[in-house]
Amino acid sequence: MSIENRRLTVAKPDLLEGGSDARFRDMLYDFFAFGSRLEEARARFAAYIGLTPPQYLILIAVGRGAPDNELGVAQVAERLHLSGAFVTIELNKLVKAGLVEKRPHPSDGRRVTLTVTAAGFQKLEQLASLQRPVNDALFAPLDREAFEALSGVMRRLASGSEQAIHLADHIIASETSPGTRS
Repeated sequence: MSIENRRLTVAKPDLLEGGSDARFRDMLYDFFAFGSRLEEARARFAAYIGLTPPQYLILIAVGRGAPDNELGVAQVAERLHLSGAFVTIELNKLVKAGLVEKRPHPSDGRRVTLTVTAAGFQKLEQLASLQRPVNDALFAPLDREAFEALSGVMRRLASGSEQAIHLADHIIASETSPGTRS
C-alpha cells in the first residue's frame, strides 16, 4: 500500500475522487466551519433567553412537542441524539426555573409527560424574533430543493453517527488492550 493510500481518511469509493480524499477533506472543513457557526448561533440564542445551549435545545424540543402530546424524557433524548440521563439533568434545571413542567404520565407511573410552561413559551416567543433572521441568514443559500436534500442527508448522517462513534471506541480499545500494540 502506498504512503498516499495509507493516509486516506476514507476508503468508501463514493467518497473518493480519482483515488484521493481531498474533496472529502474539503467537504469536512466546510462542514466543521458551518457546524461551528451553528454552535455559535445556538450559544447566542441560549444566552439571549438566559439558558445554556443544551437547556435551550431541550426547551425548544419540548416546546415543539410530540404529535400525540405525550412527550417524555426518552422522546426528547432520542430527538436530540442525547442520553436520557443528560436530558433528565438539564430538564430538572428547566423545571426548577419554571420553564418546563413534569407531570406523571396518565397511564404509566414510571414515566413523565413534559410541557412548556407559560413562562417557557414567553421565552420561546422572545427568542423567535432573533431566530428567524439569523436562521434565514444561515440557510440563505438554500432553495427548497436544496433544503429538502440537505434535510434528508442530515437525517441519514445523524442516524448512523452513533454507530460510527462506537466503532471508533472499539478500534481504539482494541489497539490499546494488553497484548496489542501501544
